[in-house]
Amino acid sequence: MDGTEPHPRLRFSAVAPQRPIGTLADDVRGGLLNPPRTLPAKYFYDEVGARLFEDICATEDYYPSRCEEALLREHGRELMAAMDAEHLIELGSGSSRKTRHLLRHADAGVTYWPFDVSEAMLRDAAAALVEAMPELSIHGLVGDYHAGLDVPLPETGRRAVLFLGGTLGNFKPDQAKTFLREIRDLLRPGDSLLLGADRVKNPAVLERAYDDRDGVTARFNLNVLSVLNGRLGGDFDLSAFEHRAVYNREAERIEMYLEARRPQTVHLSAMDHRIRLEAGERIRTELSHKYTPDSIRGLLAPAGFELRRLLTTPEPHAYSLVLARATD
Repeated sequence: MDGTEPHPRLRFSAVAPQRPIGTLADDVRGGLLNPPRTLPAKYFYDEVGARLFEDICATEDYYPSRCEEALLREHGRELMAAMDAEHLIELGSGSSRKTRHLLRHADAGVTYWPFDVSEAMLRDAAAALVEAMPELSIHGLVGDYHAGLDVPLPETGRRAVLFLGGTLGNFKPDQAKTFLREIRDLLRPGDSLLLGADRVKNPAVLERAYDDRDGVTARFNLNVLSVLNGRLGGDFDLSAFEHRAVYNREAERIEMYLEARRPQTVHLSAMDHRIRLEAGERIRTELSHKYTPDSIRGLLAPAGFELRRLLTTPEPHAYSLVLARATD
């Protein structure tokens, strides 16, 4: 796949994994077969789940995407000037919809490096961008950033990594620090990190955002059972589970669960395993940590970053863009 595309400002490369990533079967063995039962949030995003997440972002209750886009729209020019980067690497770029508010301020000679596991989405988004922005070059990266950041960047030129969407919140604190150190290894002193981070706030606002009144998040959460049914030959009955989203005040995070409505036994034929669930038993499907200015600094400093700007939308929907500098 590595090579020149028909458009002279567009190319793609596959990013080889630097370490193994567990399969769905591995993660089921490690988290789902025995209590406390868990599944990684990455399995939300099959084709149906990806569409449902776009629908979530359009709901009145789910503010993070809307707030982040407002900050990028309002501050895009100053952020691009502050980063002063020739290479913009976006992890989990998806459709690059919100990133347009930055890229439209890019100078000639800037290269955008969208990094995503979905080659089809990456190609569609990159083709649209390169047509809309005649001074921008794009080098798409196809791969799973959880498997490493072995990105084929040139030796010259200032770099900036974009990690938007509040995705860092899906990592446990130790995992977040490890991943930030890995990002730091991709950068040189003076390079930048632009991070989306949801803020600690009224628990009622948080819980409503993850349990919207239209029920879209519930369908999104339940869809992960359809993924298990399709990929592992499961016989989960989606109507036998209830979506739950609760705020853990001590850990400062939203926790999403699927709760069994009744006792049941589920068969995963591809693994030849049966799972016995009691009424009220839960499967945790997502963690979404929320941050304060102090906890943001506490993540950045050990990873080799210094906070430069903290742009935040007003309460009750406080959400931040964090601009950090890689230190010596």
